[in-house]
Amino acid sequence: MVTMDVDRDGIAVAAEHIAPYVRRTPVVDLGGVTVKLELLQFAGSFKTRGAFANLLMRDVPAAGVVAASGGNHGAAVAYAARTLGHTAKIFVPGYSSPAKIRRIRDSGADLVLLDDIGQAFAAAEAWEAETGAILVHPFDRAETMCGAGTLGMEMQAQVPDLDTILVAVGGGGLIAGVGAWYQGAARIIGVEPEASPTLSRAFEAGEPVNSPTGGVAADSLSPQRVGESVYPIARRWVERVVLVTDDAISAAQEHLWAHARIVAEPGGAAAYSAILSRRYVPAPGEHVGVVISGGNTVAVDFTR
Repeated sequence: MVTMDVDRDGIAVAAEHIAPYVRRTPVVDLGGVTVKLELLQFAGSFKTRGAFANLLMRDVPAAGVVAASGGNHGAAVAYAARTLGHTAKIFVPGYSSPAKIRRIRDSGADLVLLDDIGQAFAAAEAWEAETGAILVHPFDRAETMCGAGTLGMEMQAQVPDLDTILVAVGGGGLIAGVGAWYQGAARIIGVEPEASPTLSRAFEAGEPVNSPTGGVAADSLSPQRVGESVYPIARRWVERVVLVTDDAISAAQEHLWAHARIVAEPGGAAAYSAILSRRYVPAPGEHVGVVISGGNTVAVDFTR
């Protein structure tokens, strides 16, 4: 087992461990905004980075691993477990995207569908206690955040002159990891659905609090609250959070497909929707990067 802090050193260590198992995803310029196409990652999202970091940097028992997820994290843990020869038990809410459910099943994990994400987390914790399997948390663990932070490490190497990076927020593992890598070298702006403002509510309250859940991106950006370990890291490195509507997220999905043939899921398109809907307006000459965090969806009109 490797112990680590969520900082540049921890992220660099995670990068060494996961390098053989993850893709270095490309960046593309879309009219002056640079997008990082993490939807091309194995298992379809950035979550693969944190999944491998957990399985490679922790001792995995014979009982294997267990995870609760809206979908992408479950798919990533299932994929990493199959790749490394471990068993996996995955709990997800029934409203998860069919594409994500299919990915989990195709990876050979034992999948259990429940009513909501709260039930999924409770069931995963109970399975951990009953069997001794290790719980791979989707955002609130150092390995998960450091794995996600390798995306920031890559992005800085690929596009060293970024002024600002827009990152979608659910539980906050990705934005905490990216912020911990950049450490102020670029402005980090969170983007959340109005229907699930976890980090916004936490910033207002001065601590993680329960927030509304739902919306078009519910299966990727709608936990009950931002992570307890995530929060102080985000508080330090995230400048602010902007909120976007479901309509704006759907419009961003359509725009990415129509103009660049990028198939992003709603959560994956959320950060880009802040640009299109002008919830974030770059200053003249500002070089903005946007993370397209996932593409596990079937809800795209390919006839256009």
